[in-house]
Amino acid sequence: MTLNIATDRKANVVGTLWMIAAMAVFAIEDAFLKIASASLPVGQILIVFGFGGAAVFACVISLKGEPLFTKDVASKPMQVRVISEVIGRLFYTLAIVFTPLSSVTVILQAAPLVVVAGASFVFGEKVGWRRWSAILIGLLGVIIIVQPGTNQFSMLSVLAVLGMIGFAGRDLASRAAPSSLSTSILGLYGFLSIVIAGALYTFWEGYRFIFPDAFILICLLGATAAGVTAYSCLMKAMRVGEVSAVTPFRYSRLLFGLTLGVMIFDEELSATTVLGSVLIVFSGLFILWRGKALAN
Repeated sequence: MTLNIATDRKANVVGTLWMIAAMAVFAIEDAFLKIASASLPVGQILIVFGFGGAAVFACVISLKGEPLFTKDVASKPMQVRVISEVIGRLFYTLAIVFTPLSSVTVILQAAPLVVVAGASFVFGEKVGWRRWSAILIGLLGVIIIVQPGTNQFSMLSVLAVLGMIGFAGRDLASRAAPSSLSTSILGLYGFLSIVIAGALYTFWEGYRFIFPDAFILICLLGATAAGVTAYSCLMKAMRVGEVSAVTPFRYSRLLFGLTLGVMIFDEELSATTVLGSVLIVFSGLFILWRGKALAN
């Protein structure tokens, strides 16, 4: 029993480190995509970004000698994962393009709360009233940032909320994905989902192709490299540690995203953004602390 507890703790620590690394690189990816969106259509960005990431993972899979498609790829968890990825990536990218990166990053930090809540229903993980209270407080932080019913409310802010929900669904589905599917396989189909998202938006918006200049091309390559790296780290985190233990560390993206938003895009942090951030981070920290207390 002691050995099992020690092993679980080690797995959670390793999963946490993978999660923090993923969040740092995801923030860099967001910055690259926001820069590219000033010159290219959103649909084109998603298609190029998705194909680039898929190509990298396809090469890795081929080098490993793994099959690109097995019956497990068509399993229900993978189907849910693809749908969630399409929803999450499309709306989150639109939010990055049309709203401040800092506010989008903050809203995304509510995803761990949704994941913990979802894990209680999907995986039967025990979530007591204290952690449920923390989840509600964190979601209150999102409401404070979005400010529905006020003059400051913008429908564009809902894009980030929809993206956050999509990503939470993806993370839960990743946990339920067959263990036979490697991180590279998950990454491949994750990026192919982004291509689908880009194609759907291009069809809705109307097709137009703009050949990127050298600088924008570098941004797209940088976003692809960052996306592949971050995706791998995230999948490792979700599959190594317990969902309720590693997901609260997604709030570390808050620090990276706010820093890039202020330093690169000259964004200003409003009082509501700061207050909402505090509530979300507090909720995440409490959930982490409570989870450890119960484990002990």
